[in-house]
Amino acid sequence: MLAEYLGNHLLYPFYLVRIVGMAGVWQSLVLVSFCGACTFLTGISLSAIATNGAMKGGGPYYLIGRALGPEVGVSIGLCFFLGNAVAGSMYVLGAVETFLDAVPSAGLFQKSVTVVNNTLVNGTETAGTSTISTPSLHDLQVYGVIVTILLCFIVFGGVKIINKVAPAFLIPVLFSLLCIYLGVFIAPRHNAPKGITGLRITTFKDNWGSEYQRTNNAGVPDPSGSIYWDFNALVGLFFPAVTGIMAGSNRSASLKDTQRSIPIGTLSATLTTTAMYLFSVLLFGALATREELLTDRLLTATVAWPAPAVIYIGIILSTLGAALQSLTGAPRLLAAIANDDILPVLNYFKVSEGSEPHAATLFTAFICICCVVIGNLDLITPTITMFFLLCYAGVNLSCFLLDLLDAPSWRPRWKFHHWSLSLIGALLCVVIMFLISWSFTVVSLALASLIYYYVSIKGKAGDWGDGFKSAYFQLALRSLRSLGANQVHPKNWYPIPLIFCRPWGKLPENVPCHPKLADFANCMKKKGRGMSIFVSIIDGDYHELAEDAKTACRQLDAYIDYKRCEGVAEIIVAPTMSDGFRSIVQTMGLGNLKPNIVVMRYPEIWRRENLTQIPSTFVSIINDCIIANKAVVIVKGLDEWPNEYQRQYGTIDLYWIVRDGGLMLLLSQLLLTKESFESCKIQVFCISEEDTDAEELKADVKKFLYDLRMQAEVIVVTMKSWESHMESSSTVAQRDDSHEAYTSAQERIKTYLDEMKETAQRERHPLMENGRQVVVNEQKVDKFLYTMLKLNSTILRYSRMAAVVLVSLPPPPLNHPSYFYMEYMDLLVENVPRMLIVRGYTRDVVTFFT
Repeated sequence: MLAEYLGNHLLYPFYLVRIVGMAGVWQSLVLVSFCGACTFLTGISLSAIATNGAMKGGGPYYLIGRALGPEVGVSIGLCFFLGNAVAGSMYVLGAVETFLDAVPSAGLFQKSVTVVNNTLVNGTETAGTSTISTPSLHDLQVYGVIVTILLCFIVFGGVKIINKVAPAFLIPVLFSLLCIYLGVFIAPRHNAPKGITGLRITTFKDNWGSEYQRTNNAGVPDPSGSIYWDFNALVGLFFPAVTGIMAGSNRSASLKDTQRSIPIGTLSATLTTTAMYLFSVLLFGALATREELLTDRLLTATVAWPAPAVIYIGIILSTLGAALQSLTGAPRLLAAIANDDILPVLNYFKVSEGSEPHAATLFTAFICICCVVIGNLDLITPTITMFFLLCYAGVNLSCFLLDLLDAPSWRPRWKFHHWSLSLIGALLCVVIMFLISWSFTVVSLALASLIYYYVSIKGKAGDWGDGFKSAYFQLALRSLRSLGANQVHPKNWYPIPLIFCRPWGKLPENVPCHPKLADFANCMKKKGRGMSIFVSIIDGDYHELAEDAKTACRQLDAYIDYKRCEGVAEIIVAPTMSDGFRSIVQTMGLGNLKPNIVVMRYPEIWRRENLTQIPSTFVSIINDCIIANKAVVIVKGLDEWPNEYQRQYGTIDLYWIVRDGGLMLLLSQLLLTKESFESCKIQVFCISEEDTDAEELKADVKKFLYDLRMQAEVIVVTMKSWESHMESSSTVAQRDDSHEAYTSAQERIKTYLDEMKETAQRERHPLMENGRQVVVNEQKVDKFLYTMLKLNSTILRYSRMAAVVLVSLPPPPLNHPSYFYMEYMDLLVENVPRMLIVRGYTRDVVTFFT
């Protein structure tokens, strides 16, 4: 790994000469240290993640994806793939340019000649002209395409051939480096240019400060050139020299011991090359004049011992080897992303285990050839820098998140790391990106964001145990602890509905929940905020039905995702529905995240289907909610409840009979936030007795609604009390739909009561229903029936055309038979197409205060 890293960077002493000429010695030292610190800290983070478990193919993509999730992993992984593909073109162009500099006669086109006028040297302009030959752009393009195609043929031969060829580049590279340093120490030789002074302190002092200049597109100093070099631009030029730290992780699938090889190889390579660059800055600053540093394109070859040809060969071999590694690593990275099956669009690049990624290699070669056609290294290197910096920032953030969370599974063998080092490394990456070019930074971040957005929409879900989910978990735990179990202030109250999916009603076995219940659950949330808990109860023995419950839970969870309703699914197995609900209402949730509203459909079919067990179950559920202080919302007419595309008009009518903490008012406001009800208006009906001051009551309610910032029309309806009805001499009742239902209910109750009395006399025990004693006060029964009759008549009179009616839920009378309560409720909802029957808290859910 160290040899590969060194081989990738023999080209950079060539850039370092120009950097010293422009920035001077001290700024060049700062630049190299700055870039080296960034990669060294990234190497520490990489070592920590790589030693936290076994690594598969994919290199940094695998590490980042498993730490930050598939969306971040794929977005950064694809950018890193592009960086590697573009880097291949940079190395190819470097090899071709070096070859054409060494052998100018090999140019197919007329070579370009650059005339340099008034070169800026030591702060003063030196008059005169000089001619410097540079390779033709067309030559770079033609030779670059040919070399890229030849390298692709080698890559197609497979990784075994590449591994055999790669070590052959090491000896020429090390020998070339040795020749450069020998030449520096023995310079100047007899045929050296005048600008090469040898290692002199005066030259070092002259080159200590910076002298930034303009150059043309070929990198040749020209006062009228289009490119101005400053410190930021030189950072972009030099940073690719330190971008080989992923060489080991890119080949993680073929390493024998990743947990040992990656830390040792990466960090030793980083320290070795950084030290080499710092030493080279000092040597070049004392070796030649600034003019020589700026105009001699290959000063390292000029001073090399015994001849420049050695350096030309070394540079060509090292850059071709680096290009070969890029063309080898990039396709495997793309194939690794495709094999994770996150993005269907990448299915073309999938490969089976042990196969070569031929399709990905062709795609990489296409990108590389396109960049070679551009033919300008100075335009390519900033692009590479941004993509690599994105990857390094991702590695640092991954280690920072994992180290900060410190989950039980986070046990890296590499102990010399800390979350603060990872954070500094990530910040350095961001700073370097903006130093180089804020425009390139914005474009690269926008590209990564677009990929992230595309993956989140089109990508398949992948659960890799990433750090973000661990962070969400720990944040949820801390939030839950901070909330405690105290009462929530009305300003912070959110509805957490418990959706009772299948309490009654005929549904096909493969339908886990009534289709409209999820639509109604979404109506109870403002802008999607909040959580719903969908619950279904299976009657039977838990040991026998546990697997059926798991299957049903998966089906219900899939249904929730399909309906795009934020919530969780729970399946309970219990001997009876009443027992199951009693367990749910006592144990479901944690602290203040327990469900606070029970939502279920009204059992409209109980009489039609002769479901005699429903009344007792219905009353038991309501009584359990009252004891547990849970609000209740019962939906009548659920089959006709509108979905998000069915717009409603008219009014939302509230029959506000008892104080409920403002839940009914809040529900009406939440309905108005949905597109289906946004065209409706709210009407609040206040029921009062005949002797009540209606105007005073109306004014009080208006003031109350005004203080709550709720716009509604208030209507006061007077109703004769039961006592007044009994005292009245008139026995003529109104003849309408409600009266017929009232008469039928009286007859059914009388028949049921007679049967109960007959059974009690026959068995010689008190009146019993479902194993419990009941007390029947016939006068109270008539009072309840009369109250329901008058309320239903009022609703039909004023709200027959309303979009939805909300009415207070009467609590079941103590010791009354459950059958009687169902008759009361049937009379209340008679002929009303869509109704919400609401019972609120003993606490407020709305407040006057800001």
